[in-house]
Amino acid sequence: MEKKSAYVDAIPWDQPATMIDLDGKPPLIGTIRDCAVHFGLFKPEARANARILLTKPIHREGRQTRTWLLEPQEISALAERLRRETN
Repeated sequence: MEKKSAYVDAIPWDQPATMIDLDGKPPLIGTIRDCAVHFGLFKPEARANARILLTKPIHREGRQTRTWLLEPQEISALAERLRRETN
């Protein structure tokens, strides 16, 4: 998780983003911070189905192109970063 944390730590909290759910629930449109807060409130089943659609793609090590989507492990790293920075 340390490598995943390195590139999600560079995403600014105020960057617009959309949290989507693979179960078809309405999306959450807000900021990266809003998405991280809501992810922390989700039950484990909902966390496994959550994704964040970014407005600016991020580079991933080992990939030639940047990506627009954050997976649950990366969102978890964001939620952990939020906990560290607010305590």
